Amino acid sequence: MPALQRTEATLRAGLLDVRSYTVDLDLTRGGEVFGSTTVIRFDCAEPGADAFVDLEPAALHRVELNGRPLDPAGLDGNRLALPGLAAENELLVEAEMRYSRTGEGLHRYTDPADGEVYLYATCGPDLAPKVFACFDQPDLKAPITLRATLPPQWTAVANGAVTESADGRWEFAPTRPISTYLFTVVAGPLHSVRGEHDGIPLGLHARRSLAAELEREAEEIFEVTRASFDRLHELFDERYPFGEYHQAFVPEFNWGAMENPGCVVFRDEMLFRSEPTDADRESRAMVICHEMAHMWFGDLVTMRWWDDLWLNESFAEMLGYRVAAEATRFNGAWTGFAVKRKGWGYDADQRGSTHPVAGNGTQSVAEAVVNFDGISYAKGASVLRQLVAWLGDEAFFRGINAYFARHRYGNAELADFLAALAEASGRDVHGWAEAWLRTSGVDTLRVETERDGGKLRSVTVVNEGSRPHLIRVGAYAMVEPYLRAWPGAAVEVPAGGRVAVPELLDDQPELIVPNHGDLTWAKLRLDERSREVLTASLGAIEDEQTRALLWEHARDLVRDGELTAAAYLDLVERHLPGESAVSIVEAVLAFAADNAAGRYLDPDARPDAIAVVSRTARALLRREGVGQSLRLAALRAAVESSANAADLDELRGWLVGEGLPAGLALSPELRWSAMARLAAKGAAGETEIAVELLRDPGTEAELGAARARAARPEPEAKERAWQEMFTDGTLSNHLLRATAEGFWRSGEEELQQRYVRRYFAELPGAGGRGDTVARVLGHALFPKSRATAETLALAEECLRQSELTPSVRRVLADETDDLRRAHRVRG
Repeated sequence: MPALQRTEATLRAGLLDVRSYTVDLDLTRGGEVFGSTTVIRFDCAEPGADAFVDLEPAALHRVELNGRPLDPAGLDGNRLALPGLAAENELLVEAEMRYSRTGEGLHRYTDPADGEVYLYATCGPDLAPKVFACFDQPDLKAPITLRATLPPQWTAVANGAVTESADGRWEFAPTRPISTYLFTVVAGPLHSVRGEHDGIPLGLHARRSLAAELEREAEEIFEVTRASFDRLHELFDERYPFGEYHQAFVPEFNWGAMENPGCVVFRDEMLFRSEPTDADRESRAMVICHEMAHMWFGDLVTMRWWDDLWLNESFAEMLGYRVAAEATRFNGAWTGFAVKRKGWGYDADQRGSTHPVAGNGTQSVAEAVVNFDGISYAKGASVLRQLVAWLGDEAFFRGINAYFARHRYGNAELADFLAALAEASGRDVHGWAEAWLRTSGVDTLRVETERDGGKLRSVTVVNEGSRPHLIRVGAYAMVEPYLRAWPGAAVEVPAGGRVAVPELLDDQPELIVPNHGDLTWAKLRLDERSREVLTASLGAIEDEQTRALLWEHARDLVRDGELTAAAYLDLVERHLPGESAVSIVEAVLAFAADNAAGRYLDPDARPDAIAVVSRTARALLRREGVGQSLRLAALRAAVESSANAADLDELRGWLVGEGLPAGLALSPELRWSAMARLAAKGAAGETEIAVELLRDPGTEAELGAARARAARPEPEAKERAWQEMFTDGTLSNHLLRATAEGFWRSGEEELQQRYVRRYFAELPGAGGRGDTVARVLGHALFPKSRATAETLALAEECLRQSELTPSVRRVLADETDDLRRAHRVRG
């Protein structure tokens, strides 16, 4: 059956009122299937009407509606018809479900470190029917009571608190009313750390092979958790509403985290088996704060339909960064947002697939899946920052609290949110929303100046867009050794308008920065003098958030063809060795290697470009007085950019402990990065990979070996990797991604071009393997570096095929847009 349509969901929501779910899972039936028995109690507004329930079983054994058996053969795809409903109904469904290896449904994982098995449920946005029978749409919320049968020695956590556990039978308290996509259970021989804060029981959980990492990281995770609770309780009238608060770190998770009420699930890479940078810790803190904000935005009040996904993600994103910056030690979180996160959104908003932040017309769940993108997250968060700047904190949170009070444990949509804000502020929030939430695309703010003999005579900000922008215009002057900010000015630039800024003339700034403080969503274009100062003195700007903003500006200029990739790399080599913000170093070096060198330059220019990245990373390593975190970021980039003979010789030495900068070591993560580099250059083969795999077995080694094997240049290695990727079920989701990441790192030109043609011939068939596989093969395996006319023609021809699934079509369209841009820039 096709994905659930909005029209169908609207009809079913008007017909049904779900009162409760009781879900009984038997997790002792071996490695392929599990038992799932569900009892749903629900009312029907029109007795005698028909409806359907969603489920995707391996085998459907028994169905009873109000004690009347229904024929299991009536299952049509993922829907079972429910004829002749009564006013009050009880539905019993007994089935066996398949375990997942792609993180979709109930994922089963065998830890290569010790052979132990772990399970966790991922139900969003349309995966709950892979776990239990349900009415799977966000506006049919109900309490869920879970019972589970577990193997001996296993423990479990879920949305509700454990009420009883004996002889392998576990029972959990009923949840508050929640949407089915928010259900989860995490089970296995878990290692757990417990705590408590402000009357809320806390728990951290991971697989046993990560027990040492969990114990090491627990205090910082609890510290951020406590601080986030305290700050959100200051901002919101409604206290945390879901009882206990568990955070489970699970393997092979497809997202950063998932906001299941009472039991948030994180990818277990966040326990940092390898030494993290401060930026890694900051990112984890933001994710913890983001997911906690979802307890209100998304869980307490849930979007009615997926076109209001922003009511979940944009708010959690904005509050995640804000709470991390205001309430934890990671007060530079907005720097990371400016230099890392916003670029994701800017790119998405300039593609053909762009869409409004809110009310984007999503008509099916299949369309909703592909809108978990940089617009719903990064752009939405930026738009909300602009809204807060326009309304002020007091009015904004007064409206938010009224919104929660009206819709608690229920559903809402854009109109409900706007009504609450309009009443709280007395301002034309609906007009603001028309401009900001219901339109797509990026505006440009341009600075124009007039000078007379070097003296600044006028400053004007020009809005080349359709939205008003409330911004600060920053003014910088050189006070050796820094470019320091003067007071600047706050201005509101109307849509398509021009605003003079005479306040800047007294200070005679050398650098003028629109969007100082990064309060809006817009591309920037500087005046000529500011461009010259930026080129000469970017690294001398004292404020790190402004440096982040301007590095993102330089990235944008490269993508628009207004700054050559070579000029960007010159900026990198000139200014980055003196940079102190780790998030800036990581983001700039990544763009320099992957895009400036890897996409926007012709292949014959790439060796010299990668050498710039290598020299810059090594210059940072040699710099005295640099903190450990920044040196670690530089070491990662140095490993990844090692390409010439001297660098590769140094890499071999580092692998045996020779020549490493003092105080640094190659972690397991870096050892595998080095192995992949050497393998791609033909300097390491199967023997070296196998030895490294035995050295420290586990998930990281398994993924690293897959990446390194796919990176080998030999035709046999490429064919083996290709067959694994395009054979259904051969690889788990994370092994699939690792193999894809290694594949294009090597190979003769003719061999690579053969695989480019095979890629576009075989990608359409991958859509039938699910959204996760489609996203991995569509993004990670797309031949990004081959921005040629032939590759572009193949991509466009593939897009014209009518049978592409929505996920394949979206990822292919986005990657083709980026390929077209790179081809245009390269000329």
